[in-house]
Amino acid sequence: MKKRKPHNLRERIARSCRSLLATNHVAVVNIDPSGRQGMVNWMNCKSIPPGQRIADAVCDIPHRWTIYLSVMCDAGVGGQYCKSVEIAPQGNYLAAHLTDVIEATYLDLKAECNPNHVVASGWIAIPADVSLTEEQAARVFNACGVWSQQKAA
Repeated sequence: MKKRKPHNLRERIARSCRSLLATNHVAVVNIDPSGRQGMVNWMNCKSIPPGQRIADAVCDIPHRWTIYLSVMCDAGVGGQYCKSVEIAPQGNYLAAHLTDVIEATYLDLKAECNPNHVVASGWIAIPADVSLTEEQAARVFNACGVWSQQKAA
């Protein structure tokens, strides 16, 4: 007879947290220069109210992240356009360990854009192995008010 696996509370909590994030389609959104940061349901673009349980699930458990970085530009008569890139670091990472990856890619992407056209920039971090289309990312950024924002004081 096979012996059952021993009970592992940490793995059980991690599975529960990942399930909570997956059912709510949680994404962390950051927009500059206003400095707005929050959690959004990336499927229906509604804001997720801050709560301890979801915040702990995002920050305290390592996830396989997908990060969509974008710089929004306005060329005046030429219209609005975005330069975007999606990265997916290999392996499971805590949210706190993603800052170096995001910052390096973020600065490279901003350097490629015309500084006279740049209106805003931002990123969407999803704690799952999900790829966003340009339309989905644009809907999330528009719901967060990326085109009509005020600079942080």
